[in-house]
Amino acid sequence: MLPAAHGFAIVTPASRGLGFAFAQQLLTRTELPVIATARKNCDELQQRLLSSKGMPTDAKQRLRILQVDVTDESTISAMAETIRQEYPNTPLRLGLTIPGILHAEKSPSKIDSVNALDSFKVNSLGPLLLMKYLSPFVPLKSAPEFQTTEASSAIDSQGPLGLPSHAIYAMMAARVGSISDNASGGWYSYRASKAAVFQLAKTFDLHLQMKSAQRAIAVALHPGTVHTDFTKEYWGTREMLQPADAADKLLEVLVGLSPDAKGGRGRCWDWMGKEILP
Repeated sequence: MLPAAHGFAIVTPASRGLGFAFAQQLLTRTELPVIATARKNCDELQQRLLSSKGMPTDAKQRLRILQVDVTDESTISAMAETIRQEYPNTPLRLGLTIPGILHAEKSPSKIDSVNALDSFKVNSLGPLLLMKYLSPFVPLKSAPEFQTTEASSAIDSQGPLGLPSHAIYAMMAARVGSISDNASGGWYSYRASKAAVFQLAKTFDLHLQMKSAQRAIAVALHPGTVHTDFTKEYWGTREMLQPADAADKLLEVLVGLSPDAKGGRGRCWDWMGKEILP
């Protein structure tokens, strides 16, 4: 495990799809301690990650699986306390907070109050509570810069990931959460709950500008349409990215953002590195 000064990475949740791919890549492409969370079956998640192709021999020592349900604040609080105890004085270097659930109402008559509340609990309140408990781990402006790591060649997307000298806190938004981009309607609770993530990322980044200055940024992300259980209803109807490809492209976008005023902080970026306006 690296010294505390190198920081840790967290992917929450990481049990499947894009989150699982993020955890895989952080274990194989960095030397950071990686915290991955799941609502259940934590032992199974650890086994699946460690048995992934190309997993380095030190992955078992660097990986920690914690049980977290973003609709249950007590589990998020417990996660933070465990991090505090097991990684004392260790700052967060890369945070990927990606809870998401889809209830796709095609018309107002299809809106169900229970499902709509579920959307907001997972897609809006979940990232909000994760931010609450993970924000104390973000380095302060007085903290030393992280040591940068050298990236592999552009051809080798599975080689070492070039980490910048600042921390990155990312929240998973969605293009359909953009009001300015909405040209088709529908998906009422999903659109509204994901629109909140644009605001959360901007507001948290303003907080980090005061607290952390150049040492940390917050952004929102859009992964594209990814071939996961989340999008199963639309398999075969549109072009989709595989989770590993989406994770690779998003990580490359993230490490390319800078803490400067025009460097991309506080905004939403898609997997191609293009900004999505709120």
